[in-house]
Amino acid sequence: MTVVDNAVYVGGERDSEPDSLDRTLALLRDRERAPGDTDDDGFAWIGLLRPDSEELDRLARELSLPALAVEDAVNAHQRPKLERYDDVEFVVLRPAWYVDEDEDVQVGEIHLFLGRDFVVTVRHAETPDLSSVRARLEADPGLLAQGPRAVLYAVLDRVVDDYRPVVRGLRHDIDQIETQVFGGDPSVSRRIYQLSREVIELQRAVDPLREVLDGLLRESADDPARIELHRGLRDVADHTAQTSESADNFRQLLGNILQVNAALVGQRQNEEMRRLSETSLAQGEEVKKISSWAAILFTPSLIGAIYGMNFENMPELAWRLGYPFALGLMVLVSLTLYLVFRRRGWL
Repeated sequence: MTVVDNAVYVGGERDSEPDSLDRTLALLRDRERAPGDTDDDGFAWIGLLRPDSEELDRLARELSLPALAVEDAVNAHQRPKLERYDDVEFVVLRPAWYVDEDEDVQVGEIHLFLGRDFVVTVRHAETPDLSSVRARLEADPGLLAQGPRAVLYAVLDRVVDDYRPVVRGLRHDIDQIETQVFGGDPSVSRRIYQLSREVIELQRAVDPLREVLDGLLRESADDPARIELHRGLRDVADHTAQTSESADNFRQLLGNILQVNAALVGQRQNEEMRRLSETSLAQGEEVKKISSWAAILFTPSLIGAIYGMNFENMPELAWRLGYPFALGLMVLVSLTLYLVFRRRGWL
């Protein structure tokens, strides 16, 4: 089993650091509470990274973890949720981080088992590193003395804080997309669609978390001993709501940008078609002119070609006015065709 950190806390202070999980479990058995005892007896915080099913099953037997929750922790790919099984609570969180080079929202998974005197954190990715969360709690004994719920609050706070860089990264890329849309970049439609999918990925991680926080706030609202914890959870809930609203706004904005881009693409296509039509019309006018002149020149060429054949028996060949007649016929026919084409607007 990959035990990242393993410690027993009493009164908000790190009391011992067992060198093995077996030793931690033994300490927990030794510290089993008698009726009426307080939380000053302490609790153990066991941090695990990518445990397999056999390792979790063993831990489940020692700590009486619910089988269904253990199965979820092994399979991962769960939505954020809070489930209660008698004395054990099971919480699923979906931390996220943004890979700006790929414009990709990466989502991890953290599972927490909370009992009366223990908390087990199970991570399936290196990110986020919960060592900073542990250090923060150990620097605040008053908060850590509130037991496993303090650990849950601190992990929640870290996960929600990590959503902020994701929101900033998405906002930056959306600003770039707006510039691309009005710049006429033909590849922007694909980018809009891909970024919309990443926003949806963020929403899947954030939106269910609001329900989890609402349940925790209801539990701690009327508990004077947990007033500090309640205030912290309320702050986390506010940040979660802001992130959820930002993601929803991003999704709507990207949808509007996609519509604007489609309209601009259609407008550019219409302008291109108009230019093509104008070019075709201009070419048609030129063809008319060329065809008209070709027809005008064809008649004199035809008459001249016939009379240039030098046959002996040809009409009007011996007529004194035959040559002027042929020239006049050429001029008359050509002039007639010119006037006809001119009236039709071809010339």
